[in-house]
Amino acid sequence: MRYIVIKCGGSVLDELTSSFFTSLSKLEDLGYKLVFVHGGGPDINEMLELMNVKPQFVHGLRRTDEQTLKIAEMILSGQTNRKLVSKLQQHQFSAIGINGSDGKCLQADYINREELGHVGEIIKVNTQIFHLAMNGSYIPVVTPIGITEDGQKLNINADYAAAEVAKALHAEQCLFVTNVDGVFIEGSLASRLSKEEVNTYIAKGEISGGMIPKVQSALNAVEKGVESVMIVSGKKAFFENGKWNGTRIFQKEPITI
Repeated sequence: MRYIVIKCGGSVLDELTSSFFTSLSKLEDLGYKLVFVHGGGPDINEMLELMNVKPQFVHGLRRTDEQTLKIAEMILSGQTNRKLVSKLQQHQFSAIGINGSDGKCLQADYINREELGHVGEIIKVNTQIFHLAMNGSYIPVVTPIGITEDGQKLNINADYAAAEVAKALHAEQCLFVTNVDGVFIEGSLASRLSKEEVNTYIAKGEISGGMIPKVQSALNAVEKGVESVMIVSGKKAFFENGKWNGTRIFQKEPITI
C-alpha cells in the first residue's frame, strides 16, 4: 500500500477549500491511502482563556499540567477532530476519528516531566489501528494524545505525531497543511529546499515569523526518517495534473552514481 500522512494545523481547519479536497480525491484515485493527524492550538487557547488558564510554552511545546491536559483532550477529541471528520464527510470521504490513546495507537513517554508536565514523545505507533481503518476504506483522523505504558495520557505536538506516524507507515509523503502556498524565498515559491538551505535562509531572515516552526517541524520529520515532507496550502489545490504544489523539504540530495 502507498500512504500519505497529512498534518492539519488547528489554525487552517476553517480555511480548507473544495480545491484542497479535490486534490485528496485525485490522490485516492491514484491508489494512495490517506491518514490525517491534526492540531488544535487556537481552539485550545480559546478554551484556556475561558477557564482563566494562561497558556505556557517551553521550547515551542505547550507546558501541560493536569487541567491543561483535560482541556486539550476535550478540545482535540471533542471539537477539532469532529470538525475535520465532518469536513471530510461533507466532501464524500469516509473518515473515522481516533484518539491517539485509543488502542494504544500512539504509545508515548514523558519528554521532561519537571519542565513540560504531561507532554510526551511517541515511542511506538500501533499501525494495526490504521490498517484496520484503511482496510475498511476509512480515512483515520488522529488526535495527538499519546498514552504511556501505565495508562497516563500525554499531550503530543501534532507535527511530531505526524512525523512518527509517517515513519511507522513508511509513507511516501508527509504533508504539512498551512494557510500559505509553501516557503517563499526572495518573493518566489521554492519548490524544494534542503536542510542546509533552510538553515541558511533562516539565518538570513528570508524564512521568518510563523514559517520558521513549520520548516523546522518539516526538517524534524525528515531527520526522523520520513522520506519526503511538503509544506502545502489548504486553501487551494496542492496536487493537480500529477504535480505537487508547495515546498518539498529534504535532508540532503540523494547520491546518484
